[in-house]
Amino acid sequence: MGSTMLKGCGTALVTPFTPDGSRLDEAAFRNLLRYQIEGGVHFLVPCGTTGESPTLAHEEALRVVEMTVAQAKPAGVPVYAGAGGNNTAKIIELALEYQALGVDGILSVSPYYNKPTQEGLYQHYLAIAKAVPLPIIVYNVPGRTASNVEPATLARLARIDNIVAVKEASGNISQMAEIAAMISDGFALLSGDDSITLPLMALGGVGVISVVSNEAPGDMAKLVNAALRGDYGEARRRQKRLLPLMQANFIESSPIPVKAALAMMGLIEESYRLPLVPMKPENRAKLQSVLEQSGVLTNYDARRTDRVAV
Repeated sequence: MGSTMLKGCGTALVTPFTPDGSRLDEAAFRNLLRYQIEGGVHFLVPCGTTGESPTLAHEEALRVVEMTVAQAKPAGVPVYAGAGGNNTAKIIELALEYQALGVDGILSVSPYYNKPTQEGLYQHYLAIAKAVPLPIIVYNVPGRTASNVEPATLARLARIDNIVAVKEASGNISQMAEIAAMISDGFALLSGDDSITLPLMALGGVGVISVVSNEAPGDMAKLVNAALRGDYGEARRRQKRLLPLMQANFIESSPIPVKAALAMMGLIEESYRLPLVPMKPENRAKLQSVLEQSGVLTNYDARRTDRVAV
């Protein structure tokens, strides 16, 4: 297992809630999954931090993963479920439950708040890898966890058989270049930032775990496909068109903007769980303008009309 199996555009799925935020909106989630699969994304990531995993009840997380597996597997789309946090033992328990539901692997964000040492990070992932016989993607996002999985530590982790990839969201291109130079061909370097996907792939990355593909799965999958086949001209054109939306998705804390955008598209209700709250009106207006200018709203409306017509 490795980069030959795990590459392309994976969507970090949002979790739709009912309008009052009290329950999962299962119908909306099924529609979102269908939109992703029909758009051609290469794999799906439910219950990650974009899916508001810290506010999901245990049974809700299992249900989200169960639904994703049920819809994605018949379509041949792999599922890597989010199982991360700052309690190693609990992560192992959850990952084993996900395994029983049929996931292909897990995405595990590095521990937040604890601020473990590099040795602590290594031992954390080693313990998960020993206990959970699934492919594991390390998720490094220092801006949210307050710790960085340094290249030397990642190189050690990459030597563990079932640690197969990293979702690298440090924002540090130099660090990404160092990682690309250190890892073997059997380990997948994935972008954790949509806007940096193209430069990271030029360095040797093989894809992205994407937020913008919630809104534009086909466009982001085509961008990654172009880069994978070495057509950087097409990839740059697609990057240029999507960049304003990639940036607008972080005008406030993610996943607030992407959920607002999906609501504008009619895919989900705009509903969050505290401590997340709706966007400021001025930011909402900016997001809607970007969404319209990108063509995503128009393309989705046309697709929806076609579906109704059929």
